Amino acid sequence: MSDFSVAHNIYEKISNNIKKVILGNDEIIKKILSAFFFDSHILLEDVPGTGKTTLAKAIAKSIGIDFKRIQFTPDLLPSDILGISIFDKKTSSFNFQKGPIFTNILLADEINRANPRTQSALLEEMSENKITIEGKEYTLFSPFFVIATENPLDFQGTYPLPESQIDRFAMRLTPGYVKKEIEVEILLNRQKNNPINSLENVCGLDDVLFVSKQIKEVEISKDIIKYIVEIVSKTRNFEKIILGASPRTSIFLMNISRSIAFFEGRNFVVPEDIKEIATNIISHRLKIDSTATLTGLSSTQLVENILETVAVPK
Repeated sequence: MSDFSVAHNIYEKISNNIKKVILGNDEIIKKILSAFFFDSHILLEDVPGTGKTTLAKAIAKSIGIDFKRIQFTPDLLPSDILGISIFDKKTSSFNFQKGPIFTNILLADEINRANPRTQSALLEEMSENKITIEGKEYTLFSPFFVIATENPLDFQGTYPLPESQIDRFAMRLTPGYVKKEIEVEILLNRQKNNPINSLENVCGLDDVLFVSKQIKEVEISKDIIKYIVEIVSKTRNFEKIILGASPRTSIFLMNISRSIAFFEGRNFVVPEDIKEIATNIISHRLKIDSTATLTGLSSTQLVENILETVAVPK
């Protein structure tokens, strides 16, 4: 069996294991794992109670890696995330106590309930996989994966995320409510116990690194790269869009499309892979005209309009 096939089997084991506790959201699971295997981060936007926390736990338990959760609140401080230096009387020196940021999977729950200063505490970590405290650098775990959840902005006590913070999330996903028949199945499964408590790991950290290595071998042609750049650059001069997507967006599209191709059993990217993830990667980065908002036009719809105007490579 080829390395590609072995890696694909590992991915399927992880995906199928997560589906034991996350029902009716197969596409969301696929897209989250596409970012996870490429060292990117995810923003989940939805109302409370739609399984966002359970999803993050299921990924960590499936792989058997470290998981921590931070509940973001208005009084949360950067030191509550990063850690703090405590004076030791015996040695007359300060000892750094590591915060919950030192983990493999970090769930930043309701991130937009914290103030912008605290939100910004994640900027360096999410782009460089390290933190700097009092002039000293600390390398974070590998992999380091942030799943941040946020409530819709019309909820009380929320703050909009800074543009620099938003740009570091590879994708914004909205799980949404499941169908009624799926909700019935969820209740039946939870009559005696929460399935997440009995979920077992199906692979290890070495397996994750192996899959990531194979995904990075997936080929992406120059024509597909040009297609990506054309889509992203179109957001910078498209009607109703005030602020377009950054070059980082193009990098996310290039990388995560390789994950999608790999999940489909291919070692090359096709335009359909780009289309599948484009709105999730681009839409949350855009600032749109107030008149567009008033007429009900969303950033997601604008990305879809852009996709229709860009010629697809053959």
